[in-house]
Amino acid sequence: QVQLVESGGGLVQAGGSLRLSCVASIRIFSINAMGWYRQAPGKQRELVAVISRGGATNYADSVKGRFTISRDNAKNTMYLQMNSLKPEDTAVYYCDARGINYGSGYDPRDYWGQGTQVTVSS
Repeated sequence: QVQLVESGGGLVQAGGSLRLSCVASIRIFSINAMGWYRQAPGKQRELVAVISRGGATNYADSVKGRFTISRDNAKNTMYLQMNSLKPEDTAVYYCDARGINYGSGYDPRDYWGQGTQVTVSS
């Protein structure tokens, strides 16, 4: 199992920046893929960005060019740098870990953090 703790959310004005962090309780090198998802009021949870164990990334069209996902294996931490924020980015942002490699086996399940609120004012 893995515990995930998000931080870095807050209230910012449109055009501002935030950096979200997700700290894992295990070596993130053992996780096949990690990502950020968000859910706004009245909407379904949607993919924001993902990063694989090998470093490949993918982004939602709505955030391409504005957000950057990265990971620091030494700190067991994943980041989401968010620039040029828009009111439509307002949502609860969740950290996801999918596929854990253990010495004794493999756990293919998704694990989620509790989320961090991002609010962008106009």
